[in-house]
Parts: sequence; structure tokens; C-alpha cells
Amino acid sequence: MRVYDIIYKKRNGGSLSKKEIEHMVFNYNNGAVPDYQASAFLMAVFLKGMDDEEIFNLTEAMINSGDVLDLSRFDLPSADKHSTGGVGDATSIIVAPVAASLGICVPMMVGRGLGHTGGTLDKLESIPGFRGNSDKSEFLGYLEYAGAAIIGQTAEIAPVDKKMYALRDAAACVESIPLICASIMSKKIAAGAKNLVLDVKTGSGAFMKNIGDSIELAKKMIAIGKKFNRNVSALITDMNEPLGSCAGNALELKQAIEILKGNLKNDLYELSAVLCAYMILKSGKAATLKEARAAADRQIDCGKALEKFRQIIKMQGGDPKVIDFPDKILPQAQKSVLVKALKTGYISSIDARSVGIASMMTGAGREKKEDPIDYSAGAVLYKKTGDYVKEGETVAELFYNCAAKIEEALTVMNGAYAISEQEPAKNELIKEILN
Repeated sequence: MRVYDIIYKKRNGGSLSKKEIEHMVFNYNNGAVPDYQASAFLMAVFLKGMDDEEIFNLTEAMINSGDVLDLSRFDLPSADKHSTGGVGDATSIIVAPVAASLGICVPMMVGRGLGHTGGTLDKLESIPGFRGNSDKSEFLGYLEYAGAAIIGQTAEIAPVDKKMYALRDAAACVESIPLICASIMSKKIAAGAKNLVLDVKTGSGAFMKNIGDSIELAKKMIAIGKKFNRNVSALITDMNEPLGSCAGNALELKQAIEILKGNLKNDLYELSAVLCAYMILKSGKAATLKEARAAADRQIDCGKALEKFRQIIKMQGGDPKVIDFPDKILPQAQKSVLVKALKTGYISSIDARSVGIASMMTGAGREKKEDPIDYSAGAVLYKKTGDYVKEGETVAELFYNCAAKIEEALTVMNGAYAISEQEPAKNELIKEILN
């Protein structure tokens, strides 16, 4: 079997067999297929798509490129949550300790930010000493000790996905439903959780810009999960506007801590609580969604979720004092610039992608995977959609240390805010729920 023939067949719109897909995946994983051929294969998939059977076979091959965790040793229900990426999305940092504090095993593998989107791993690594990179043995040890772990992708679990994702990014093949589906589900199934809640973003700040594509992606991931005997729900959620009031690593982490302390209840809190409720319900820790939501709220209000997060931080090498003194422990930017309203009226929208790009320009994000980031940099939104502002009033603030792109970032941030005379209709945070 020749790799050339597999690429040729998919380029011409043919359906690949299970053996052809396995040959491509396994040989790329072991180095027998060079990057230039793998890139051609990914571009062919991007352009011609895959049917459901091909997506299943691709996912299975990616799972089998490494180990599959068996979590039965912990004798606990297991659940995980995954977001398809956005701006200000710190939900994983909130839902993992909430669920774990209720006796749910949460084996969470998360990613780094790229472009306008933030990464959970970067946010956690803004805590001095926090270890996001672990091997399988450490991952299992974390789960045994705290019932939850939030780590980056390991070399043993779906290792080919890490290689393929880097290539997809370099070859402009990220926004492909078959490739996104296989990437997400291979990692989540290999990590072992029996219950999975998907937060599929839709809008300007998401990879899926329209709700139709988001629903299609969600349905395909649910179907894949069913074939692997996983219980999957998907929420289609809005990413036209940033979640919460921050974009940037230490800034978002501090906000998540305030939510876990019970001091802040905004849209980030609301979405986190709903996602967690589905994890709780699927894990059998509540009989109804209403009871599950009440349990999530209770774990935050009584402080148990916060203490679980402290345990996770300490276990993974971070300074647990960040819970009590975030301003002293987390890095702080030395400079800032205010973003002013350009006219009087109601904020009718805040473009999530623009906020993410502006935050990246402050140093909070990376254009290429190898770029360094400034954990202290980013944006804070003081006004959000629906707020009434006067011309010249402060609507946001950009924090930075390097001024190289700050003027450009300010221009982009100004363009993110749309102001009109009419008060906008209330936006629905959760568009659809699929089970």
C-alpha cells in the first residue's frame, strides 16, 4: 500500500478504507510518512471531507496510536468536559474542581492557546511552579490523589494527534469538521472518561462561525462517542462575545478563582455551572438536571470546590497561596492603556475574535506554537453588551509589558466594540443542547 495512492484517492473525493486510514496514521506516527505527505493528506481531507465511517476509523486509529486509560481502578464515576475553543473561556478551571469535589473522577487533558483563542494549560501555568506536562503514570497518580487532573497532552495518549494538530495549524487545515472531530474524540476517549460534555462554540471567536456547522460537529462527536460506548452531551454556546470579563492567562485565572470563591456570578459562571450540571447528572450524582445544577452551585457556595482546586494546584506543583493572594502570586503587567467608548449609546456587540487578537498583541497569546507568551498580559472588559456608555468612558483596559504592538492592539480593541442608539436584545448564551 502506497501513501501516494491514499492521498490521490482522497484528493479525488474517494472514501478511504479502514486499512488505508490506519496505514496513513500509524506510519505518520512512527516517522515513516514525512510531513509533506501528511500535509497533503490533511489538505485532501480538508477539501473533500470524510463520511461518518471514515471519521470513526480515523478517530479509532488515532486512539490506537497510544495507550487507553482504564479508570476502573478508582471505583468512581468518571466525566470530562471539552470546549472547542474561544476567548475568555476558563470553564475547565471551574468545572474540574466542582465535579471532583462531588466524587467524580475528572481526567482532563487540555491545550495551549493559539492565535486569538486562549489555552487552559497556559492559564494554569501562570501559577508559579504549576506542572502542566505529565506522563501517564503521573496523570494516574494525580487522579488517585485528588480525583482530578488538568494536564497537557501526554506522549502516551493519542500521540499522533499532537503531531497532526501542529501540522494542521501550519498547513491551514484547522477548521475541518472531520479533523476536529477525530482530534477531540481520540484524546477524550483515550483518557478514559465514560461521560463527556462538549462545549461546542459558535460565532466570530470560534472555529465554527455559524450554528449549522457547530451542530454538525456536535452530532458527529456524539455519534463517535456512542460507538465507543461513551455517554456524550453537547451544548452549542455563543462565542460572538468573550466569556466573562477577561482575556489573558493570569487575568482569567484570577477571575476563575473569584468565581470558585463565590464572589462573582457572570456569564462565565453560568456556563460553567451548566456544563458541570451535565457532568454531575451523567455521573449519577443527581437524579435531575435541576438537582445537578443545585449541587454545582452548592459546591461553590460552601467552598468545597475552591479547596479541591487548591489541592489540584498543590498536587501539580503550583503555589496554593494563589487562592488566597492572587495579586501577590500571579504575574502582574507593568503597563496598561485604557480603551474609551468612541460614542454615546448602548454596546450592541463585542467581537470576540477582535478581543482575542488584541489580547494576543499585548503578549498574552502566540501566533506560532513556539512563540513565548506573557502570562500577565491581556484585556479586561469593564463594559459588556447591553451596557450604556458615554463617549470617552472607559470600556476596557489592555495590560502589557512590551509596547511593540500596543497601538495596533488598541485600534483592534476599539473596533471590537459596536455602539448603537437602541438597547440590544438579550443574547442567548446556550443556543442548543444535544444528547
